[in-house]
Amino acid sequence: MLFRLRAALPFFLLLALLGACSPNQTLRGLLQPTTPHETYARRLRQAGLAETALGRDWLRAADQALHDSLTVQLPYHESGFFPADRAVALGLRYGVRAGEAIRVSLTLAPGTTPPRVFLDAFELRPDQAAPRPLLSADTASLSFRYVVEADRQHLLRVQPELLRGGRYTLSIRREPSLSFPVLGKSDKAIGSFWGAGRDGGARRHEGVDIFAPRGTPALAAAPGVITRVQETKLGGRVVWLATADADAHLYYAHLDKQLVQPGQRVRTGDTLGLVGNTGNARTTPPHLHFGVYRNGALDPLPFVRRADAPAAPAKKLPAELGQYVRARENRLPLRRTPTAKAALAAGRLATRTTPLLVLGAVPGWLRVQLPGGGSGFVPAPAVRAAAPLRREKLPAATELHSFPLAGAPAIAALPAQTAVAVLGEFGASRLVRQPNGRTGWLL
Repeated sequence: MLFRLRAALPFFLLLALLGACSPNQTLRGLLQPTTPHETYARRLRQAGLAETALGRDWLRAADQALHDSLTVQLPYHESGFFPADRAVALGLRYGVRAGEAIRVSLTLAPGTTPPRVFLDAFELRPDQAAPRPLLSADTASLSFRYVVEADRQHLLRVQPELLRGGRYTLSIRREPSLSFPVLGKSDKAIGSFWGAGRDGGARRHEGVDIFAPRGTPALAAAPGVITRVQETKLGGRVVWLATADADAHLYYAHLDKQLVQPGQRVRTGDTLGLVGNTGNARTTPPHLHFGVYRNGALDPLPFVRRADAPAAPAKKLPAELGQYVRARENRLPLRRTPTAKAALAAGRLATRTTPLLVLGAVPGWLRVQLPGGGSGFVPAPAVRAAAPLRREKLPAATELHSFPLAGAPAIAALPAQTAVAVLGEFGASRLVRQPNGRTGWLL
């Protein structure tokens, strides 16, 4: 039980466990043998805490976040809350495109002792049952960035350490991994996109066409080495650039002039040539055909598309964060994603007496957790604060628990005749509030 666990643990053990890493940001990639989250879980087991109700719940929440994630669209921005008296973990699934960079930022609200939070990014592949780790971090305020290798579904898990809580803001947004290849232009200048038909449908466009006045500099989108400078029937005057990380070959076509030589090393922003309409583009306005090749052609748009605009900071955090709410109507389905047409989260339905713990908020929606542990999104206007259903006195001494499942950690001991307000019901369990304002479950 939580209140007994705190009393029984030697102070130095708890301190060593919760402060095992430096407060500075720790970043792990694929070559590291363990992630900060895995190290923390191992220390839980070594300290014997994995066999306690609290430790088991923390490990269960971590696993549930991977297999029961919610789906969001990028860019995503959430104001959230970590409760200190129960183990929670957030799992968010989002689609990504090859070539774009994903930036994850988490900032914790100022506090006396901010919690350590573990962030783990994973790739989901249909041919693999387990998520593939991509990048991990742990710190009190962090931001990390990674480049996407293939069109996939990715998953971000966010989990705080034991016995610590607080409010946070989370942002997941897209950025280009390459610099834009035409001086003074952006993706607004793209007039023909990947996959468009060519030669009466005989072939497909393997790049994007960026329109600009003749003579506009075509720029190196990444540092690297010039591998070919030639003239072809389709591309006219072309330049090929192998990126310094050997990750891709960049193709510049229809140039009016070529200003580099094979073997020449270039830096990002160096001029490779001037925009024109040579080759089979003689009848079109001047433009740069830009292609990206990595074991075949890839859509260049995600590589150069403008970054998602950072979300404006909330002027006021939702009052419901960290609080219990109830549905206004008798049946309230939880959604897997915060859109009105999203599929329902399987088996997740709240009634008017079901208390829902608000753990996150996005514009117009709240991310809530059911008493049994399942989570989802509900429209903010569809719920209201959990006002007392009734008041009662406890006939016998009992324990207050963090959630209404067998083996849930106890957070307080209540003597007989304690007056409580019943805020909601789940099966035979009741969510109650003590006179001192503390809430918990009577099993």
